[in-house]
Amino acid sequence: MKHTSLVAFLAMIFFISHQSSAQERHTVNGYVKDAENGEELIGATVLVKELGTGTVTNVYGFYAVSIPPGTYTFQFSYIGYQTIEQTFDLKENVEFNIELPVEAQQMDELIITDEAIDANVSDIKMSKNELDIKQVKKLPALFGEPDIIKTIQLLPGVISAGEGTSSFFVRGGSADQNLILIDEAPIYDPSHLFGLFSVFNADVIKDSELYRGGIPSRYGGRLSSILEVRTKDGNNKRLGGSAGLGLLASRFMLEGPIKKDKSSFIVSGRRSYVDVFLKATNQDNLVHFYDVNAKVNWKHNNNNRFFLALYLGRDVFSFEDVFGFDWGNTTGTFRWNHLYNDRLFSNTSIIASHFDYKLALEDDAQGFDWKSNLHELTLKQDFNYFLNTSNEFEFGYHVTYRQFSPGRISPTSESSLFAERAIDKMYALDHAFYVGNQQKVSDRLTFRYGLRLSVFQNIGKQDVFIYEDPKDNIDPTRIDTVSYGAFENIKTYVNLEPRFSARYLLNANSSVKLSYNRMVQNTHLISSGTVPIPFNTWSPSNPYLEPQIADQVAAGYFRNIKDNSIELSAEVYYKDIQNVTDFADNAQLFFNEDLTTEYRQGNSWSYGLELMAQKKEGRFTGFVSYTLSKTERDVPGVNNDNPFLANYDRRHALNLVGTYDLSDQWQFGANLSYSSGRPITVPAGRYQYDNYQVDYITERNGYALPDFHKLDLSATYIPKKNKDRKWQSSWVFSVYNIYSRKNAFTIYTRLKELDDDVYSDEKEAVKISLFPILPSVTYNIKF
Repeated sequence: MKHTSLVAFLAMIFFISHQSSAQERHTVNGYVKDAENGEELIGATVLVKELGTGTVTNVYGFYAVSIPPGTYTFQFSYIGYQTIEQTFDLKENVEFNIELPVEAQQMDELIITDEAIDANVSDIKMSKNELDIKQVKKLPALFGEPDIIKTIQLLPGVISAGEGTSSFFVRGGSADQNLILIDEAPIYDPSHLFGLFSVFNADVIKDSELYRGGIPSRYGGRLSSILEVRTKDGNNKRLGGSAGLGLLASRFMLEGPIKKDKSSFIVSGRRSYVDVFLKATNQDNLVHFYDVNAKVNWKHNNNNRFFLALYLGRDVFSFEDVFGFDWGNTTGTFRWNHLYNDRLFSNTSIIASHFDYKLALEDDAQGFDWKSNLHELTLKQDFNYFLNTSNEFEFGYHVTYRQFSPGRISPTSESSLFAERAIDKMYALDHAFYVGNQQKVSDRLTFRYGLRLSVFQNIGKQDVFIYEDPKDNIDPTRIDTVSYGAFENIKTYVNLEPRFSARYLLNANSSVKLSYNRMVQNTHLISSGTVPIPFNTWSPSNPYLEPQIADQVAAGYFRNIKDNSIELSAEVYYKDIQNVTDFADNAQLFFNEDLTTEYRQGNSWSYGLELMAQKKEGRFTGFVSYTLSKTERDVPGVNNDNPFLANYDRRHALNLVGTYDLSDQWQFGANLSYSSGRPITVPAGRYQYDNYQVDYITERNGYALPDFHKLDLSATYIPKKNKDRKWQSSWVFSVYNIYSRKNAFTIYTRLKELDDDVYSDEKEAVKISLFPILPSVTYNIKF
């Protein structure tokens, strides 16, 4: 039945395509670029003035417009750039590449049309935010490091996981349900230095966008959101770069042509030096991180372009040479853009991603080394077919091979209690076929629809234990073991993921939008905590763990006022998740060979209201966002089979963000954040087990942390002499948590201490806070 529906859907698209292309047409296509550095412009508008319609460039800067023969005026525009017009007498196909100059101060020469409608209203995409890196750099930056993750945490529908991490929650989904991509490669942990920094260096970011709903069919693998970050290709006109020197970390970036207008490179690096300061004070506690981005690209001709992008990042912690841990992400992406003909554009990507972490304890009796990692290799073949100005198709195939290494433990001394042990590796193949179309039905009505077919295989080599009772985590009893050879199929899951969006223009300044998407997630984070930390492991769907499935419906009203300078939006959503992954109360997740007996799966549902007002023009810019939401779970075997609040449920979240350009020399920024305290599980008591006092849980998430709030401020000073020299500099002054609010990272209970090593039977709650007021200054240069 599922396959019949897929065939019918494809047949419908073919019929629409055939009917729409019946008359003779010619195509104008090419790339839209930045005239200053040669970077392709994503989402640039290409308007055919006589028809009042057109297209936008794709994520690679390519466009194609197919229209009947005739004489037409094409208008090429992009926010912050000059608008350029070009007339074509279409008697045949035309290849036209164009470079747009940055918008000059004198506006008289620019071509401005009153027909342009802001994308907030006219774009069919809803529940989506494009992050302008120039605007991000104006916001308060902790230790002078602009961070798109911290900006994302201020958006409606997005809840910060709190201090100490870069994780975030989207529309009632857990943090592991967000797919985070850098140049198409997945990042499994986005944090540096306890969340003070993220893995994204703002100096190399070209474009980034967050989908909270209405997700196109080309994306899959996670339930809640897609964060896609694309790095710059490198300046193919001239050599340039930038650098920053801060209190905790420094960074550099260098870019330039390998062969002018044909190939270029970009390389950047960052490193913190907290460890250097600690060594200088004769402390043995070492803490630091580093990361490197590198990219090269080569234009063979207009039909073939090649890219190679690399990322390497790592965090290292060592405490008095007794205990230490480190983790890191490594990714590589090779991409080939090919133009088959004037309308058919393809992207072929080979992507590798590696995530690992290590723990070490130096102790004669209990010393150990613990290692865990996840490898994946992906082949993606994506196509865009620009049928006409009313239909743009996308289709493709993705396949990913994953290797999960849950853990290997080794003794660090001959007298260690730990023996050499390893949990079996697990393997998976993840296939996806997708097709979609954006169809303009009329000037007011536009649809976007698609379908994704997910085929997931849990494969060998692996030994699978068969249990007498798979839910008995107290005394698990194995009754058999089934051995599977390399690439032998263990379990297959097939799921269809329909996607649909619609936009109806009420008038030139307002619209209503509707979206539905089903998402499937075949990988699961093995964690009993609230916030994913690097030392959690991942597992594929298997005979004991079914894929998670989310259905989400959203509707919104969008309106622009004051000549599109202020954007207003209101969205409501409802999300239902099947097979949400949780774990039994008091689960043992660390090095448990019978971990499958701890799995519990059930349902989750969330709903909410999201409001946003944004001002993009003028000296004062910024936005206000508010989210009202609720998220609950009902998981058999958890919380005495009673529904409970998810531990990332925050009922209210309010953010006020603003920047003010006082003059050419001074810019100021501020953001105020408030959110309700998240639910937390507090032990109900203790029991004696083998001479140890062990906490036990009776109610899941029955308590709440205090409300979270803080205010950050920043000021940027740009010297006047910058105008007359090639080297430009700036000073960034920032204060994080200016009134030093002691926000709760977590709360734990302990026996009240009466005297040294003397405790009462009475328990007390202890709040842990991480960051007080943190001032910083950073010196930046650009050349």
